Amino acid sequence: IVLMGTVLVPVRVSCIAFLFIFLWPVAALSTIGRRAQPTKPAKHWRRLMRPTLKFLFQVTFFLAGFLVKVKGKKATRDEARLFVAAPHSSFFDAIACVVAGLPSVVSASQNVNIPVAGRFLLSTQPVLVTRDDPNSRRTTREEILKRVTSNRKWPQILIFPEGVCTNRSCLVTFKLGAFSPGVPVQPVLLRYPNPLDTVTWTWQGFTGFQACILTLSQPFTRVEVEFMPVYIPNTQEKRDPVLFANTVRIIMANALGVPVTDHTYEDCRLMISAGNLQLPMEAGLVEFTKVSQNLKLDWDNIHQCLDKYAEIAVASKGGKIGIEEFANYLKLPLSEPLQQLFALFDRNKDGTIDFREYVIGLTVLCNPVNTEKILQMSFKLFDLDKDGFITEQELAAILRAAFGVPDLDVSTLFQEIAGPDSDHISYRTFKTFALKHPVYAKLFSSYLDLQAAYVYSLPQPVQA
Repeated sequence: IVLMGTVLVPVRVSCIAFLFIFLWPVAALSTIGRRAQPTKPAKHWRRLMRPTLKFLFQVTFFLAGFLVKVKGKKATRDEARLFVAAPHSSFFDAIACVVAGLPSVVSASQNVNIPVAGRFLLSTQPVLVTRDDPNSRRTTREEILKRVTSNRKWPQILIFPEGVCTNRSCLVTFKLGAFSPGVPVQPVLLRYPNPLDTVTWTWQGFTGFQACILTLSQPFTRVEVEFMPVYIPNTQEKRDPVLFANTVRIIMANALGVPVTDHTYEDCRLMISAGNLQLPMEAGLVEFTKVSQNLKLDWDNIHQCLDKYAEIAVASKGGKIGIEEFANYLKLPLSEPLQQLFALFDRNKDGTIDFREYVIGLTVLCNPVNTEKILQMSFKLFDLDKDGFITEQELAAILRAAFGVPDLDVSTLFQEIAGPDSDHISYRTFKTFALKHPVYAKLFSSYLDLQAAYVYSLPQPVQA
C-alpha cells in the first residue's frame, strides 16, 4: 500500500482533477435554474446531458482503479420504476447509480450543499429527505409514490433500502420507502470480490478519507453489479410493505449467500451509548418498536393520542393496570403482539404495568427532535402530587421508562443533580442537567433515532 500509494494516488488524483474540468460544467449546466426538490421532470435538453454525465462518471471510476463487471439486464422504466440496491457498504456504491444510468436517488437534503458533489447529486433529480422534519418520512413516501405512479417522464429511482453502510456480512432490516407504493422493483446486488477490503465505510473502522486513500493505492478494485429479475409483488405484498420488503430481502440474501438479520444501525448505537454510560446493555425501546410493528400501529397519527394517553396516565396516580385495561386504552383487541408489548413493561411479571412508562415510550418515538418535550412529559407523569418536584424513586422511574433500562441505580446521579442536602429535584434543575450533559443527551438522541429505522405507517390506498 505504501509503495503503490506513493505513485498511484498522486497520478490518479491528478487525472481525476483534470477530468473534473469537463465533468463540472456539464453537471452545472444540467442543473442550472433547477430547484433542489423538483416538482416536474427535467426538460428534454437536460435529459440529453445524462449520457454524457454517465460516460464521464464511468471514466472517473476507471481512473480511480475500479474494474466494473455488470451482470443481468437493467429493467426499463415500464418494467420497474424502482431499483433496490444492497448490500450498502460504501460511498463507492455510487457505481451502481452510474451503471443504472443515473436514476434519481434518495438522499439527505443537506448533501446538496456539499461543494461539487451537491451539484452532481442535483443532476439526478433526487428525492431529498429532511431529517429534522418530523413529517419527512411521510413527505418522502408521498414523493416516491407520486413519481412511480406518474405518467410523466420521471427517471427511475434507486434506493439503498438498508439505509446505512454495513460490512456486507448480512442484510439488515430494509426500510419501507421503496416498498410502500406496492409497485414492481428490480433488486440490484453489489459485490466487491477483492482479496483486501478497502472500500467498506461503516460506523466503525476507516474514515472516508482513509478509505479513499487505501482504495486509490490498490492496482485495481473489482466491483460486480448484478441486475436481478424484476420482482412483482402479489396482492398481499402490495397491502403489506413489511412483507414485501422482507420477501425481496430474502431473495437478495439468497443470491448473495449471506444471512438476514432484524438488527439495524440504531441497535448498535443504542448499545454503545448505554455502554458509554456504564448502563446495562439492554434497549427496551428496540423491542418495544419491533412489537409495535406487528400491531401495525399508525405512527404518523399516533402522536395525536399522546395527550389523551397522558391524561389517563396522570389520572391513574401511578396506579397499575392489567392487560384488559391496557387493550381498552389503546382500542386494540387482545392478541399475541399486544401481550408481547404488555410484557415489555411488566417488569416483575405480576400481570400489571405502569401506563406512564408506555406513554413515555410513545413520546420518545413520536418526537424525534424534541428532547425537551420528552423531559416535560416524563416529569409531568412522575410528579404525582403536582408540586413541581420529583424524588429519587421517581427519577429512577423516569430514566427506566425513557431509556428502557430496568435495573438502574440512580442514587449517585440523584445527589449530583439535586445536591447533597436535597431530597427532591425541580423541573428546571432536571432540564438543565439533562440538556447540559452531552453523554445523557447522546443517549436520548440514540433512542430518538429509532424512528428513522423502525417506525412506519401503512401506505394509503392509491386511487386508480
